[in-house]
Amino acid sequence: MLSDRLLPALPALFGGTLLAFILFVPFVFRSYRQRGEVGLGPALLAFGFLVYGFALVAYTLFPIPHVDDAWCSVNAATSHPQLDPLRFLDDIAREQRTPGLRGVPANPAIQQILFNVALFVPLGAYVRHYLRRGVVTAVLAGAGVSLLIEVTQFTGNWFLFPCAYRLFDVDDLLANSLGAAVGVMFAPLLHLLSGRQGALGADVARPLTAGRRVLGMLVDLVAVFLLGGVLATVLDLVVEYGFDAQVAEQPWGALANSALKPWLPAVLLLVLPSLRADGVTFGQRAVRLRRAGPDGTRPGLRLVPALLFGGFGYCLLVGLAPFAPGAGGLANLMAPVCLVLALTRTHRGLSGLVSGLTFTDARER
Repeated sequence: MLSDRLLPALPALFGGTLLAFILFVPFVFRSYRQRGEVGLGPALLAFGFLVYGFALVAYTLFPIPHVDDAWCSVNAATSHPQLDPLRFLDDIAREQRTPGLRGVPANPAIQQILFNVALFVPLGAYVRHYLRRGVVTAVLAGAGVSLLIEVTQFTGNWFLFPCAYRLFDVDDLLANSLGAAVGVMFAPLLHLLSGRQGALGADVARPLTAGRRVLGMLVDLVAVFLLGGVLATVLDLVVEYGFDAQVAEQPWGALANSALKPWLPAVLLLVLPSLRADGVTFGQRAVRLRRAGPDGTRPGLRLVPALLFGGFGYCLLVGLAPFAPGAGGLANLMAPVCLVLALTRTHRGLSGLVSGLTFTDARER
């Protein structure tokens, strides 16, 4: 039983991490507009919320038995909802193998009810922290989510299976709602972790740090390769279902992949945004940076070497790798050099070192 409860944690962690990667760019962009920075605490809370959301889904669905007509006939009881409140008290008495308090920790019914309470404690804490609502809203949220879970189980995952493979239990609704109410008491811990009290306003300039420069680089790369992946996938689907062919098998396939994956997104997200007065890429704008020349003027033509020796140049080399064997090696060398130089005292990076451009906070007056 313990393994059944721990097993869904793995897909929850994987799913939460994957969704965090997808939402990384908008999260950074929104954080700098809402709080003026990202902050480790708010980032951990947001990641925890994603993992927790996937955990609720995982614990609703997994583990899935081999559900067929034979299984349904043997486990017909799961198709009949348990609508008797507090029946878990009878279950506790029936499952008590050892008299006294010594038998409480090993009682499966007690373990089940405590698990259902604990599972919804984070929901109540997050409702209080993010929505600024009280116990009533937390209980209603817990009851609503729990009801959705129970109905999903009762309908065999919305009729994907011939019968329910888990029991609709009203005691689960009660335990989950109680857990959400208890979670409200833990909301101050989340508020403490977020570190919002006494924070500077979102429009107040912050010092330029190595972490901020690296974060801007990551936003650029993640955005470029996510957009490239979407464009390449669309091309694959059009060619496969529209022309009954495979892009990889076409003589132009490698060039198309390079054009759609790193090159076109790099132009859209790195080059075109840099043509504005502040001279920064999409990721640098996300963390609210601004480029300037040595005398504080606009970047001008210095943008050309800055782009070629920055993220855009890296994307060019990655796209050239299938055609020029040395390009991949240069890209692998360029990435750590850019990272190390961004960690120096001035945080100019390789692009700033070559072009002579510097970075300042875009909110400085």
